[in-house]
Amino acid sequence: MYILGIDLGTSSIKASIVDAHTGWAVASAVAPKQEMTIQSPNPGWAEQSPSVWWQETIKAISLLDLDLRKKVAAVGISYQMHGLVMVNKKGDVLRSSIIWCDSRAAETGQTATQGLGAAFCFRRFLNQPGNFTAAKLKWVQENEPETYAQLYKILLPGDYLAYQLTGELTTTTSGLSEGILWDFHNHFPAYALMDYWHLDPSFLPEIVPTFGNQGIIRAEVAEVLGLPCHTPVMYRAGDQPNNAFSLGVLHPGQVAATAGTSGVVYGISEENTYDPQGRVNTFVHVNNEHKKIRNGVLLCINGTGRLNAWIRQHLTNHLSYAEMNAMAASVPVGSKGLVCLPFGNGAERIFQNRTIGAGFWGLDLNRHTTTTLFRAAQEGIVFALHYGM
Repeated sequence: MYILGIDLGTSSIKASIVDAHTGWAVASAVAPKQEMTIQSPNPGWAEQSPSVWWQETIKAISLLDLDLRKKVAAVGISYQMHGLVMVNKKGDVLRSSIIWCDSRAAETGQTATQGLGAAFCFRRFLNQPGNFTAAKLKWVQENEPETYAQLYKILLPGDYLAYQLTGELTTTTSGLSEGILWDFHNHFPAYALMDYWHLDPSFLPEIVPTFGNQGIIRAEVAEVLGLPCHTPVMYRAGDQPNNAFSLGVLHPGQVAATAGTSGVVYGISEENTYDPQGRVNTFVHVNNEHKKIRNGVLLCINGTGRLNAWIRQHLTNHLSYAEMNAMAASVPVGSKGLVCLPFGNGAERIFQNRTIGAGFWGLDLNRHTTTTLFRAAQEGIVFALHYGM
């Protein structure tokens, strides 16, 4: 039996077919060949088109062996967290998705923390509203009222992908928690926050389990993707809970460290714990149960892979990442005194949602080269994660 896994990332869509009995990937594909773009029409903004996500999903799956695709028994979804997708009653997307590294709603979130009180927010949501999904929706309400007036449901990126596959508008408890739309104290959506912001709770889609039948892939979609009819979507989680799950990080005290566009350290707790300064965030983990708490405490540095991608695009003649790594390894530890701060991809949570910006310091025009920049960037990423911990 084979399972199709789809990862909706910031840079690309990854699709893999896994042998359910052995756990081994038997086929994998990525689309597009180059990183997907992030639109930033104003400072601190970051948007992507959901239609591009879907087009690249079709491309990635189509690159997999057709005979294997015909043997797929179920589909699982992983996705970039915190993004806001808005659809109308017809299911049409109303605007580009405001994605996870967008900073425009940070001030909006701060007003809710002040209005409701930090102690209330931490007790109920385990987080400050920050610039997460709920705050992004409030920003649209205040700044794009014509778009907001057409809204029927809000979706996370993974919810949107599941909708494209099944035609059903659904989300998960874990997904709501990452948008600061879950009340950990009362075990239901964050109605108190939505009421404070005058957001209609009916905008939230139906909640389905993280594991379990989340809908059957539509016949016309199955035909396009080369999948069997009646194939179910059986799993959905944000990329960081999913990364931890894939590494077997499910129990209290276990920790996963992963890197993609952002870099993350993600640990499991059996308590509804939080950081009083909001520098790390607590979300519902994939194996959480009402009477057996499993939360994920997430430390994020936004600009890790994004920094490497920027350097590759602008400071090299399109070297491969493997070539960049090899060149960086040739530079002594300490990068000959060159220092890099990798904080140029939106507001950083470890700095309480401040936008710091990225940069290189101590550049010596007589000693430092592009290769030195490669090494300094990698050291900056590692030390940023160390600082956060």
